[in-house]
Formats: sequence, C-alpha cells, structure tokens
Amino acid sequence: MNVAGQVATNFLFWFTFVVHLFNSVSKYLPIMNYWLLKSEPFVFSFNQLLQDGSGVWDGVRNYQARNFLRSMKEGDLGFFYHSNEGLEIVGIVEITKEAFPDPTFDGDRWSAVELIPVQKLNNPVKLSDIKQKAELKDMVLVNNTRLSVQPVTSSEWSIIMQMSGTDI
Repeated sequence: MNVAGQVATNFLFWFTFVVHLFNSVSKYLPIMNYWLLKSEPFVFSFNQLLQDGSGVWDGVRNYQARNFLRSMKEGDLGFFYHSNEGLEIVGIVEITKEAFPDPTFDGDRWSAVELIPVQKLNNPVKLSDIKQKAELKDMVLVNNTRLSVQPVTSSEWSIIMQMSGTDI
C-alpha cells in the first residue's frame, strides 16, 4: 500500500473510532436545550402550574410548534410566557417527559410533553422590554409572536435571566 493509501486508512480508522466513542458517551453529556412556551393566563397560567405541581403541555395545533415539542428532551428548561394578557415571561419550567401523542386528539398527528414548574421569575420580563434589547432582536419571540412553542438560544436565555434578576 502506498503512503496515500496508508494515510487514508489511518484517517478512516481514527474517524470511525471517534464517531463511535462520541456516540457511546454523548448520552451522558449534559446538553440542554432551552424553550419558550406560551399560554393565555386565563386558560392555563404559571400560577396554576405551580399550584398543580406538574402539567401536560397539549392542545398545540401548529406543525412547527409540534415539531419543537418533539425536539424537547427530559431535563430541558423553558420559559413560561403569558400571552394575550401580560405579554411577559413569568416563570421557568422543566420538561419531565418527552413528546407523546396529544391526549386531546385522537391519533398521533399532534404531540404533548409533561413539565413541572421550576420557579417564578423574580421580575417578569415584558415583551416590550425584550424588543428593546438589541441582543434579542433575532429571538423567535420578537420575530414570530404567534408561535406557541419556540426555541431559545443559550445566549437569549442568559440575557432574559439577567433581565429578570433570577438565578437557578
């Protein structure tokens, strides 16, 4: 075998080794996703979730939002946002059960997740304040206000937490 063939064989061996190693340990790595979930407080408020101790996030009938529900992993954190009344992030939730068929729909077209409240924000963060922050101009909440389930970047998460004066 010539030198080029040996290099290619060695590269392929080590590449395969690294991929297998990563796949075997990746389930133990603490990779967290952040989300924002919107609810009208007169339908289901964060205070109601606190009182109940846990809840099922169901009734989502938008394909993009459904796909985000299906991307959630146990242990992911999310902001609880009051829409229509308040227009503000009021609390933090944790996903405790990954996507399953929505119990409010017959079939598996729609999905739901289970969640628990983590804590109320010290200071709710209003949409109007979020829109004034240049660092948050690309946040989905700013650019697609009708989407009820949406991703939040780790940078956006940190900024919102700072704005709320909350540590977890």
